[in-house]
Amino acid sequence: MKLDDLGVDFLIQEEGMVLHPYLDSAGIPTIGVGCTFYEDGTKVKMTDKPITKKRAIDLFKNTVATFEVTVSSVLQVEVTQNQFNALVSLCYNIGGGAFVNSTLLKKLNEKAPLPEIESWFLVWNKVGTEPILLGRRKREFSLFVTGLPVVPLI
Repeated sequence: MKLDDLGVDFLIQEEGMVLHPYLDSAGIPTIGVGCTFYEDGTKVKMTDKPITKKRAIDLFKNTVATFEVTVSSVLQVEVTQNQFNALVSLCYNIGGGAFVNSTLLKKLNEKAPLPEIESWFLVWNKVGTEPILLGRRKREFSLFVTGLPVVPLI
């Protein structure tokens, strides 16, 4: 599977688009739509030149393809397009290795009940020790179950 337009838009909205190098919330040099590497595998450096919006989108599409393959290759159950979009968003944010080894993936493949799946989505809410990703995880889970990416942040 691949992200559809809703998945692409959702992930760009979640990651944001910054056309110059910046340090992400974990202190990693990043550019464009949450990209930490270029197509050739070179890490983003703070001294890199700014990029255009088109370049940011092209880099994002190249980068996200890896995460689409990762998610597709480890799912042992059928998922809807919205579920796939949500899982790719999570994988893009936490990394392929973390996703592949996650209890969330294990529970999905075991066809665990939805409340259990939700609780494992919400586990991935921290950068370091700071729980700053809870809103994103709630929006991803909302996308996962309803196809609606926005939920109130109460």
